Amino acid sequence: MLVFTVRRLVIFAVSLWAASVVVFVVLSVLPGDPATLILGTQATPEALAAVRAELGLDRPLVVQYVDWLGGVLTGDLGTSYISGLPVGPQIVDRLQVTIPLAAFGIALSILGAVPAGIVAAARHRRLADTVISTASQLGLAVPAFWAGLMFVTFLAVRWRLFPAGGFPGWAEDFWGSVRALVLPAVSLALVQGAILTRYVRSAVLEVLNEDFIRTARAKGLTRTAALWRHGLRNAAIPVVTILGLQLAALFAGTVVIESVFVLPGLGNLLLQAITRRDLLLVQGAAFVIAAVILVVNLAVDLVYPLIDPRVRRT
Repeated sequence: MLVFTVRRLVIFAVSLWAASVVVFVVLSVLPGDPATLILGTQATPEALAAVRAELGLDRPLVVQYVDWLGGVLTGDLGTSYISGLPVGPQIVDRLQVTIPLAAFGIALSILGAVPAGIVAAARHRRLADTVISTASQLGLAVPAFWAGLMFVTFLAVRWRLFPAGGFPGWAEDFWGSVRALVLPAVSLALVQGAILTRYVRSAVLEVLNEDFIRTARAKGLTRTAALWRHGLRNAAIPVVTILGLQLAALFAGTVVIESVFVLPGLGNLLLQAITRRDLLLVQGAAFVIAAVILVVNLAVDLVYPLIDPRVRRT
């Protein structure tokens, strides 16, 4: 287990470093000059050169990357070219909305999809399976932003059950903040829950056809009892894999949902930074999103051996 964990941590560290290189290089070669954004298009060449020197943009790209990476390792993501505010605190402040939103969405997805997928597999080709499969197909066809707009129209504006948008803040109004995340989380969970339902159903159906399930039934266990005692753990590996991918997708999907519900999250901050061409803020936000996705993948890798000890030998 120790060797497995160390190997996965090394892969995580290398992947994180590679992500930092990609983010830095891609944003460095994009058209647009921060000095021109600060001084305007009418600035003289001398003034532009002075600002570039002040920002350190006249140095070689490798030197700029090493300096930025050193700041990242100490928690300093730099200072915004446009607002003059530190990038790190802005991102941390927005993560207080985005992380709970993504966690809420994946929790709703799991609570709905896992039982539904198990029931559909256990009742294969029966009424319950048909209803659940049809519902999951419909869920796959509904975009998250469209579901969000429908929720705002009916549940918020017409029936006034939930707020239509905005976020009061955890310190100011905790339960108001929870209510503000309900509709966005449900919007995110609809599609992901539909996908997860189909994966759970397929994984459980595959396990039900294995020899050890037949042996358990031959010993007197019912189909349902054999599934609960012996099948679910064996079906968990592919389900955990898709859960890791879905959490990453949910985190990235908050960019659109936060705009629909006017939530001050990281996705909204990223869109604002792109609109204002605040490249350093975009760079920091993109790297944090990549880092969160890699952390999720690392967590999934470390969960595998707990489910199936055979994975430790891989």
